[in-house]
Amino acid sequence: MKKIYNYIILVSLVSFSFSCSDDYFDVNSSETQPTNTGLAPQYRIEGAIENTVATAQYRGVREVLGVVQYGSQNTAAYYSESWNTFLTTGSYFLWQNVYVYALPNTADLIFLGEEYNSPHYTAVGKILRAYLFGMATDQYGAIVTDDSYDPGQTIQLEPEFVSQEEVYEEIFLLLDEALAELDMESELGLDDEDGDILYHGDLEQWKRFANSTKARYLNHLSKKSSGEHAYDPQAIISAAENGFNSNEDNALIQYGGGEASNDNQPFSESGYGSTRFDYFSEFFVELLKNPLNISSDFQDPRLSVIVPEAINGGYQGVPTGAGVDNEDEEGDNYSVGNGGFYTSPDSPTYMMTYSEVKFIEAEARFRSGDVAGAYTAYKTGVEADLQKLNISAEEISNYLTKIDTEIGQTEFDLSQIFVQKYIANMLNPETWVDFRRVDYSSDIYPGLERPENVNVSIFPNEDDWIRAMMYEYNEEDRNYENMPNNDPSVRLTTPVWWDIEE
Repeated sequence: MKKIYNYIILVSLVSFSFSCSDDYFDVNSSETQPTNTGLAPQYRIEGAIENTVATAQYRGVREVLGVVQYGSQNTAAYYSESWNTFLTTGSYFLWQNVYVYALPNTADLIFLGEEYNSPHYTAVGKILRAYLFGMATDQYGAIVTDDSYDPGQTIQLEPEFVSQEEVYEEIFLLLDEALAELDMESELGLDDEDGDILYHGDLEQWKRFANSTKARYLNHLSKKSSGEHAYDPQAIISAAENGFNSNEDNALIQYGGGEASNDNQPFSESGYGSTRFDYFSEFFVELLKNPLNISSDFQDPRLSVIVPEAINGGYQGVPTGAGVDNEDEEGDNYSVGNGGFYTSPDSPTYMMTYSEVKFIEAEARFRSGDVAGAYTAYKTGVEADLQKLNISAEEISNYLTKIDTEIGQTEFDLSQIFVQKYIANMLNPETWVDFRRVDYSSDIYPGLERPENVNVSIFPNEDDWIRAMMYEYNEEDRNYENMPNNDPSVRLTTPVWWDIEE
């Protein structure tokens, strides 16, 4: 992957600190650093895409890596695993990476698309902007939207926060506008300077990405049963059917595995986030040993592709929040967190995949009563993920046959959908949305338990789970009059809007 261009505006919406020495931008230097609209849009699209993925999404999943129990640290009571210490201070940087690095690029791309009579660039800016707003609001709840950086207006140093319900309305509006703009004539092509590193100027794939994203956010409303934003399975199915239709549509950034840290997958051994992912978690590894939750012996063929074998043999994850067993100080009995399909130097980072779209469709069909259609979409999603990981045709056939014989349409339910989606969405912050939508249910995710060493001062009861993230402390320091209550006992335990039944 090319070196990321840091298009950083001279003044930012939020103040921020460079004290985090392992943060991405401490190891990356820009080849060119224009301020806001100093370049034409064909020179800005690559930076907009890369900052959305390699800065914002990376930090988004890094903050919840232990919460969703993909990865575990070698030390006990690590903050994201036990919802403890550092997590309660607001000293992490998703907020910074979204508002300082990523969103300004999308705002400039929208502005430049209009200035250069090239609505395709405006459309891409809006799609990425919707993606970033969605990722931020799903972690925090109320966020800043209209008062964020806009190159055509004076910057708002004390921006207003808007409710998550309003943010979702903005997401859908941005996506609908983008779809219309992708059908317009554009003086500049998206890939005129090889900047469209997602779809290389293919407008149809951008449309499918916009529709897939729309399906994702419509599906988040599963707890809403009335009102303007009531869960609408048919709208979700329609968006999904207009979304990705094969793995060729997957939205991803591919790393080259070169010498520079930013040319390596962040969670690989040579990436800048590897220290946050020492080992795979016990929950994730055990789930892959019996993903269908059946009595017969059946190990997922993806286990050995995703998870490295332990030095002493076999596959064993570290219990979330517990750290490595004191009798195994070197961790040789556990599967390290780097070196597999998602965590090697040249591994991709996925924004969204065809398999996720099929699981979204499967859930919507199941909730609407179309069990047969849900089962078909579910199996297609499983097959797509197996193909994505280059599992052999024979093993894929055996897997799908096992599903038919051990589960079948009669035993099929939401658990199968969510488990397979959890596996397929490895290292995607979207998983935390699903955990909360089903209230961390062990009926949905067999074997899911609260981590060890949980912060009992904030989460005293066994059924208390983390529901949202703290706002970054810099924002609290300078904009406390506008932001919601950031007390850890309130912020971390209060459900966001879509997480409340109504």
